[in-house]
Amino acid sequence: MNLISLENIKKSYGEKILFDDISLGINEGQKIGLIGINGTGKSTLLKIITGIDSADEGKIITKNKIKIEYLSQNTSFTKDDTVMEAIFKGNSPVMILLREYEKVVSQLSKNPQDETIQNKFNNLSEKMDALDAWNVESDAKAILTKLGIKDFEAKVETLSGGQKKRIALASALIAPSDLLILDEPTNHIDDATVNWLESYLNSRKGSLIMITHDRYFLDRIVTEILELYKGKLYSYEGNYSKYLEQKIERLSQMEAQEQKRQSLIKSELKWIRRGAKARSTKQKARIDRFEILQNENMDLTDGKVEISVGNTRLGKKIIEINDISINFGDKTLIDDFSYIINREDRIGIVGPNGMGKSTLLNIISGKLRPTAGEVEIGETVKLGYFSQEYRDIDETLRVIDYIKETAEYMSTADGSLISASQMLEKFLFPGVLQYTPISRLSGGEKRRLYLLKVLMEAPNVLLLDEPTNDLDIETLNILEEYIEEFTGTVVAVSHDRYFLDKVSNKIFAFEGEGKIIEHTGNYTDYLEFHNDIVEEENDLQKIKNKGNQEKQVRNNKREKTLKFTFKEQKEYEEIESNINETENSLEEINNEISNSSSDYVTLQELMDKKEKTEEHLNYLLERWMYLSELAEKINNQKS
Repeated sequence: MNLISLENIKKSYGEKILFDDISLGINEGQKIGLIGINGTGKSTLLKIITGIDSADEGKIITKNKIKIEYLSQNTSFTKDDTVMEAIFKGNSPVMILLREYEKVVSQLSKNPQDETIQNKFNNLSEKMDALDAWNVESDAKAILTKLGIKDFEAKVETLSGGQKKRIALASALIAPSDLLILDEPTNHIDDATVNWLESYLNSRKGSLIMITHDRYFLDRIVTEILELYKGKLYSYEGNYSKYLEQKIERLSQMEAQEQKRQSLIKSELKWIRRGAKARSTKQKARIDRFEILQNENMDLTDGKVEISVGNTRLGKKIIEINDISINFGDKTLIDDFSYIINREDRIGIVGPNGMGKSTLLNIISGKLRPTAGEVEIGETVKLGYFSQEYRDIDETLRVIDYIKETAEYMSTADGSLISASQMLEKFLFPGVLQYTPISRLSGGEKRRLYLLKVLMEAPNVLLLDEPTNDLDIETLNILEEYIEEFTGTVVAVSHDRYFLDKVSNKIFAFEGEGKIIEHTGNYTDYLEFHNDIVEEENDLQKIKNKGNQEKQVRNNKREKTLKFTFKEQKEYEEIESNINETENSLEEINNEISNSSSDYVTLQELMDKKEKTEEHLNYLLERWMYLSELAEKINNQKS
């Protein structure tokens, strides 16, 4: 069943045309991903679907009593709202009741003896029963907890921007709706939360349309991709991977059509040059067709941002992190961490929000001093820091003047010079837009402009703090290609798994209490390694639990008469020899590690082997202690 249809929609802002005669329909159960370059109007299209914004032309047909829930990029809450009051927005009877109930619960916790409040509470509890609202409240608390919000009575105004975004997301998820509309739902949430959100949306039965730059997220959830490009809307059946395949086919077909058009133009041009007179209707029609063919220029560009930026020479010493620690109050974010950054390093930094990932970048960049330890920067290092915060931009500046503050010209990878205006063209800021005040750009366009400014500085060490937030997929693709060809060092904080898989060869994982784990390989390699460790720990715990049970059974049996079993006697006779062999093996592995410091693949394999050998040695030592104590008890019993 069709939920909503948009027919012949047009929308423009001043001279900028966002949509030109586009149409689309959303059916029950559809899960749609909307993609396109920043500034093309993706968020505006979602607002038109929700009714927040209106089209200049065209019409929208909706199913009767359709319920739409919308997550905006920009969240806003009432100043004095608690978390639970903020989450129950909307004007449905259930939402109004839940807001009233949460307010009275808060009042009752402060004045438990107040009879008036108690009566209100009892009255509202009966209404909660009647409307079956308890499930909505429990679902809300469960979702908030999954999203990392645990203080339900906290005032929203005291929370961070990321926490507010997660409250808004929870509010959109809990409200019953036919169509859920999400604008960048994965921004400001960590990997574990993204995984949970994937699972939640996959199990949800209603329709969905969302904007996201997370390509794994698109791949695993959506059944259709809509691409908004230069005022037109293109539809592709399937997920993101299928979209890439189909887009290649579409561009190939367009290229074939363009070649055919060029051939027809040449043919018609020859005819006209022969001096054909336009006296007959037939000849006049043929000349008109030539004019049409000439004017039908097919756009075969794919809108990609092209980066060809040079960078300055990088010496042998780059960055040395020496025993750094940092605390904020009682909370330790980094505890005694050391690492020497090499030229070939492409480091991805991962971990839950609030663990200290951005703090590490701020320490490396010199914006923040550690509580202990120091960071040494090589003399030839030229840092380029793409941070989450870029609020110091003077938005009254024109786009081109903002870039010219850094450089009028710059060297490209092949050594030639390119002007600031030409670089802006490559970053999809055409002539007219270059003279637009920054304040009139979209959030994504500002982010793209800021990225260009960082790269115009020609750094040889790039620090990227959540570069995927607010950047469109096309820009991310080219940034990834740029990093692949970049001859310097890259350190990136990101929760975008696709991005990390493409650009990183080492992972720093923040695991809490200041602990940072280093792992060689990309994010998927790290995740497999981490999952293997968790699985091994679970297996070891099961073995330990089973061993404790067996030990208790044996102890119970030996309360009467202690003696070795046949297997234990054999094990006791051989265990010292086995311990010696294992210790020798461990020593050999340590020698191999010392000789393989530059071979990352071999080094990782040896580290894994070392860990398993140490675990086996610890097991043998525990068994030796147990068997020795048992042998002593048996001897004492005999005497």
